[in-house]
Amino acid sequence: MEAFLVSTGLVALAEMGDKTQLLSLVLAARFCKPWPIVWGILVATLANHAMAGALGNWLSGLLTPEVLRWVLVASFIAMAIWMLIPDKLDDDDQPSEPKYGVFLTTVVLFFLAEMGDKTQIATVALAARFDDFWLWVVAGTTVGMMLANVPVVFLGERITRLVPMHWVHRICAAIFIVLALTAAFWP
Repeated sequence: MEAFLVSTGLVALAEMGDKTQLLSLVLAARFCKPWPIVWGILVATLANHAMAGALGNWLSGLLTPEVLRWVLVASFIAMAIWMLIPDKLDDDDQPSEPKYGVFLTTVVLFFLAEMGDKTQIATVALAARFDDFWLWVVAGTTVGMMLANVPVVFLGERITRLVPMHWVHRICAAIFIVLALTAAFWP
């Protein structure tokens, strides 16, 4: 039970203000379908955290922490730029359904967003610490992710009814730039 509780608490705290919360907000604002987003977050997190140990060890052997840091900085800057590019959705009153559906879009985006993220690294470390209880670690880190992101999905949809989409994009872009600067200058 200790592995589950420690994992849940650590990841829930680590996720506060994380890029996946921003992703939750963007998806909620864009698609206004909270339940497929929530299920997508759950599936992506389970898959990512279950693979975190093997993938984390493999990546750490290939790239130095310094290289990984600059890859993260570049990805934050790319996300900020992407947020500022207007798309057809911003001009429409009704959000369009993504090509592969809201659920699958969420699964793919969340899975990729978690690659190399601090919660993935935490999952690797916790699984090593509680090696006999790695399933409890995966369950705990998944619950922690859900505790941090599900409220954002439901509140984000309501917030975007009050705030125009172009402001949501600008604010998210600014936050990604702050994250990039933080990753670049805060070791």
